Amino acid sequence: MKLNSLFLIAFLFGAILLSSCKDKTKVYTDIIYEKPEIVKDPPVDFLSPEESIKTMYLPEGYRMEVVASEPMINEPVTVEWDGNGKMYVAEMLTYMQDIDGTDQQKPWSRISVLEDLDGDGKMDKSTVFIDSIILPRIILPLDDRLIVGETYNRHIWSYRDTDGDNVADEKIKLLNEPKRDNSNLEHQSASMLWSIDNWAYLSKNSIRYRFTRGKIETDTLRDAPNGQWGLTQDEIGQLYYSSAGGEVAALGYQQHPYYGNLELKGKWEEGFEEVWPVIGTPDVQGGLKRLREDGTLNHFTASCGQAIFLGDKLPPGLYGDLFIPEPVGRLVRRAKVERINGKTVLKNAYKETEFLASTDMNFRPVDTKTGPDGCLYIVDMYRGIIQEGNWVRKGSFLRPVVERKGLDKNIGKGRIYRIVHDEIKPAKVEALLNKSTKELTSFLGHANGWYRINAQKLIALRQDRSVIPQLKNILSKGEPLERLHALWTLEGLDAIDETIVIDKLKDEDSRVKQASLRLSESFLSKENNVVFEALKTVKEDKDIDVIVQLLLSLRSSKYKAAKELINEIMKDHPDNEVVIVVGKEGIKEVPPVIEQLKKKYVLENAHVRKNIIAGYKNYNSICAACHGKNGEGIDGLAPTLISSPRLKGDRVVATKILLNGLTGPIDGKNYSGVMVGMKHQDNEWLASVLTYIRKEFNNASPVARWQVENIRKEIKEKEDYYTIEELYKK
Repeated sequence: MKLNSLFLIAFLFGAILLSSCKDKTKVYTDIIYEKPEIVKDPPVDFLSPEESIKTMYLPEGYRMEVVASEPMINEPVTVEWDGNGKMYVAEMLTYMQDIDGTDQQKPWSRISVLEDLDGDGKMDKSTVFIDSIILPRIILPLDDRLIVGETYNRHIWSYRDTDGDNVADEKIKLLNEPKRDNSNLEHQSASMLWSIDNWAYLSKNSIRYRFTRGKIETDTLRDAPNGQWGLTQDEIGQLYYSSAGGEVAALGYQQHPYYGNLELKGKWEEGFEEVWPVIGTPDVQGGLKRLREDGTLNHFTASCGQAIFLGDKLPPGLYGDLFIPEPVGRLVRRAKVERINGKTVLKNAYKETEFLASTDMNFRPVDTKTGPDGCLYIVDMYRGIIQEGNWVRKGSFLRPVVERKGLDKNIGKGRIYRIVHDEIKPAKVEALLNKSTKELTSFLGHANGWYRINAQKLIALRQDRSVIPQLKNILSKGEPLERLHALWTLEGLDAIDETIVIDKLKDEDSRVKQASLRLSESFLSKENNVVFEALKTVKEDKDIDVIVQLLLSLRSSKYKAAKELINEIMKDHPDNEVVIVVGKEGIKEVPPVIEQLKKKYVLENAHVRKNIIAGYKNYNSICAACHGKNGEGIDGLAPTLISSPRLKGDRVVATKILLNGLTGPIDGKNYSGVMVGMKHQDNEWLASVLTYIRKEFNNASPVARWQVENIRKEIKEKEDYYTIEELYKK
């Protein structure tokens, strides 16, 4: 950490940040650093971990400690801990090893296990747990098993070390999903997270998994946010996504993805998207438009690996804050998370400054985690190129920058750091896997959220129902967070009954009440009158977050009375934006076919799914009148669209037909009239219809709005209909 005592810029958040240690009057100031003079075109020399730390700027009192570095690890992308505190590290050893990404799909990557043998916080031993895999992107410890997902395939594997040598010798395929993911590796599902509701979620795709009943269960979600690398949750289980491709640092955090995606205006303070590096950023994919006059990155462009900090060994003011790595900007954002009238709003914790920033060109923070020692961990891929080869191709803005600076030569290293505070000692790690189920229940109220969620997870996986009386006792006598986790642990043991739900709807803590509302949904879906009557009393709750969750949970009921209750709540809160938006969605009638399409195309990305749904609606509003509801055609009027060569093949032909229409014989058969062109419709409408009929009737690739736009421009002079001969004329 660098500080200039003559130019300290100091300010406090709120009035006081109180210590969670024994001294309850302890005050931690939050004094930020002065930025160094910006070097627009900095050198790219490799530095040792200790040298690199000297280039890092942190608020006063914080410092970086090396946990592991090369040669112990190389090209690390994410870390996780098992219940005993062993650290698993996913290493993408083939990622961009030259400017063209040669051999990137080779099975040469690995997952290693790191151990701290003397308890000093620094790893002493590294063992290759799994070798020869393709770019590992999912690692999730269960009990003594590790869930693993690789790039380009959708299988989910369980690995286990059965003889204690830290090398996996058991490999079981939990989920067989033969459909290969051919999208760019930056756009695939990643970062599986065990959430408080005992389901495991992905950072992308509307699927969740459950492991608590002796096998893997799969469930589809309505419309989960379309995130990329990284997924995190707060203390009540609200998920936070991030999308580097969309340059969106945080999304999906207004409501749980189980209820669909919800984005609201004002979800972050004005200017939140701006970033404040301390180094020039010549290697930004967005080019000059993404640079300030001083050469620094002006906007999030590679946000990833985010974490809500739930630890207890940094100043308590950091608890619940969202940390977002930005590897292109060589920085980590600290965002304050505020609930305002039912809406979650993010704010930069520092004015025009970042929590962590470095002048080392190779510093590439790609992941953050709350550790079992209560500290914040940062995974630094430490390399020259961070963008995948698709964005460094010949003709790109980046390629000449990479070649000029030799960024492609900086490979084969990597660091893991933890952020500690001068006045707070990191905790010693306790081995949860060795504890009895009864002993695990004492960790459900731990000050470090890492222990709370891992103790809950282990109890649920063990399915040891002997602790149910103990958990119920915690429900009545425990602290709020302890009650919250006891409630969800009972759910993990399939031990929730309507008596528990009704009782906890009256809990004094808002977080527990919200959880009870979520748990009421299984009873509402079965039309349980007793639970529904209990929910009606929650309508008068003074906490708006409870009211919003009530609206979400009421969607599970098919009662006419449930929709009436939603309307009553909206009338009671006419000026609350969130209540109105969530309420209206709750009373909306969704045709079963829409839900069926969402489930059918759950492995498609969110944009394609959206286009298929819109295309279904648009097709049935106009096209079905001639081509039939199911695309089977109507004799004498219009041909079938099923297995049509004009739809299965080149999307250009289908797009031209939809734009200008078609006349004359088709496949040797005459039809009355002509097909009228739809060029009066906008490109989004056309793309949706083309995507729907190509996917649903022909299993062909989707069509994007920009592709329609390009073809529209190409044929803009043509006014008349196409004929089959003209379409295929060379």
